[in-house]
Amino acid sequence: MKRIKVSDISKNNEEQLLHIKEEELMQLPYIGEAENKGEPVKPLTEKQQAGFEHSLDGVSACTIPKPKDKEEEERFVRSFLEGLKKLISEKDNWTFLQQLLLSLDSCAKCQTCNDACSIYLGSGKQDIYRPTYRSEVLRRIVNKYIKKGGKIFAKLTGSDVDLNWATIARLAELAYRCTMCRRCAASCPLGCDNGLITHELRKLFSEEMGIAAKELHDLGTVQQLKVGASTGITPPAFKDIVQFMEEEIEEKTGKKIKIPVDKKGADILLIHNSGEYLSWLENPEAFAIIFEEAGISWTLSSELYGYEGTNYGVWYDDIQFSRVALKHIEIARKLNVKKIVVGECGHATKALVVIADRILVDDMNFPRESALPLLYDLVCNGKLKLDPTRNNFPVTLHDPCNMVRLMGIVEPQREVLRKICPDFREMEPHGVDNYCCGGGSGFAIMQSMNFPDWRSAVSGRMKMKQILEAFSDVISPEHKKYVCAPCSNCKGQIRELFNYYNVNEKYGIYYGGLVELIVNAMVDIEKPFIEWDWH
Repeated sequence: MKRIKVSDISKNNEEQLLHIKEEELMQLPYIGEAENKGEPVKPLTEKQQAGFEHSLDGVSACTIPKPKDKEEEERFVRSFLEGLKKLISEKDNWTFLQQLLLSLDSCAKCQTCNDACSIYLGSGKQDIYRPTYRSEVLRRIVNKYIKKGGKIFAKLTGSDVDLNWATIARLAELAYRCTMCRRCAASCPLGCDNGLITHELRKLFSEEMGIAAKELHDLGTVQQLKVGASTGITPPAFKDIVQFMEEEIEEKTGKKIKIPVDKKGADILLIHNSGEYLSWLENPEAFAIIFEEAGISWTLSSELYGYEGTNYGVWYDDIQFSRVALKHIEIARKLNVKKIVVGECGHATKALVVIADRILVDDMNFPRESALPLLYDLVCNGKLKLDPTRNNFPVTLHDPCNMVRLMGIVEPQREVLRKICPDFREMEPHGVDNYCCGGGSGFAIMQSMNFPDWRSAVSGRMKMKQILEAFSDVISPEHKKYVCAPCSNCKGQIRELFNYYNVNEKYGIYYGGLVELIVNAMVDIEKPFIEWDWH
């Protein structure tokens, strides 16, 4: 396997640094050659190669157009340097500056973090996917081009990196080869956070250079701020969806439930990732059934932003993140609810419950929490009548990085599963040591060019391995099996993995959320709530 040095990123030519080959990827159990599709990542078309940067690894996540001339290349470099100066300036970047500088200054290059990274392992340990690779590139640029005497120091220490268009374009793509799961940070003996460095790089490229994955920015945050939801759901459309949910709940369960919308003074404003309303409507339906059964005072909001818990800005742009978070608080205050509860979505929970503390001060610091502890209380304290034998099939739990490792919500969901699923089994490793699904940091929704192939073949490879190993004793398709993933983005990634590797048909594995399992176990629901739909 060809070694790729840090300085190789500066090679100012069209030569591709890495060619992804099937035989070099981490091997998967039970997966045959046909399921691996022979060629793991489809090459870009000649037109795409001619128009967009792809020289990092043959993949384009950001669709960065190639410069037309030397002058455009030079403007590109100048813009990056101006943004970099702001990135390490207390005046311009106060949110995570201390953590960024400590991570850049303190790395001992021990490489302990490498084997913590699911992408590095899944790729067969390719150099450019090391957590320290992109960080070392940035570190060398800062030391050489920002610090006094940097160019002389770089030559003396052999840590030189030339700054040109290719370096910066490849670095931008590298910022989208990391799910920011922070497993590397958890393993670092010094506490360096290479995931944070990735976030700050994305922020520089977005805020200063207008470079971001279009699904996160143009089709994500921008659309959300214009329409009210990144999915494009408008308030009238949302009200139609709620009506459909009520009808479907009655059809499935026989229960006639009126879902509260825009109810003022409720105890809880429940906010979902709006992707649930398009792809997994059974999840918000299950929440409605549970809350009705438990007698909880709650409401949904039909106003712009009120039914959209998504905040893509948390992955790439502090400004966009802040705009969305403030909208969520405005809705909650307008409805005069007691608190916001965020449904099964990892990034939406972390964004609003934790990261928003950076901007929500004084009377804007509204009570916010994850739904998982609430579900634990309802199930484990006997507030719902449940029959665990209704979930008498193998169940494993995927830990969403944002809620588990990054927020410490580890046990509530496990206690629920132990209570309602007789054949609950853990993935290994699990809890705070879990591996990312491979769709974190926005990857699950990114569909640019051949990026979906890379996401399934490389980024999600370790999670696919974990799932197959968790069900090794019941791997044949006649055994129905369930991956519980209490996160909308994780479900999106798992759906794509299952399609890519033909998992449903070959192994009989289904995926879904936590609340569906709870409703499936409720004694007064006559028919099974979970439908074993292999598509």
